[in-house]
Amino acid sequence: MPDWILGSPDGLLRTVVVGLLAYVALIGTLRISGKRTLAKLNAFDLVVTVAFGSVLATALLSPDVSLLSGATAIVLLALVQFLVSWTAMRSERVERAIKNEPALLVLRGQVLHDALQRERIQQSEIHQVLRNQGIARVEDAGAVVLETDGSLSVLSEAPAAGAGTLGGLEPTSSGRP
Repeated sequence: MPDWILGSPDGLLRTVVVGLLAYVALIGTLRISGKRTLAKLNAFDLVVTVAFGSVLATALLSPDVSLLSGATAIVLLALVQFLVSWTAMRSERVERAIKNEPALLVLRGQVLHDALQRERIQQSEIHQVLRNQGIARVEDAGAVVLETDGSLSVLSEAPAAGAGTLGGLEPTSSGRP
């Protein structure tokens, strides 16, 4: 078979060796940097997670990228993620720059249509998440929140305005049907 199908023996050996060592470097870096490194709490975290995969794939498949370069990129990503999250904990301005705010989409059974439109969420997606939580009617939902990581959270009961986990989230729609 031609080399473009099987590759060269040296290329295959490089992929195996670099793959194993880059994987060890990635796992080691993630263990040292802590759970927060892979937490998908916001868009910034998701980008870092995807970048880890991209760096690993590039180190594995590109003969132009050395193992040391790939490992350095992995450590650099973890370090940047650590520094940005550390800085965001100490600066509201940095936190606002990298994190989205959660959005209230349903409150006490009323769909907040302006919020759905602003967040580009279809009402059918609200129905799906409610069904997944065993709630048959929108009117029976306490709240649905679009979280900072893009997931939808459902509360069966809504606390009083400004209280509990909805504290700080304000409805921005008239709740019209």
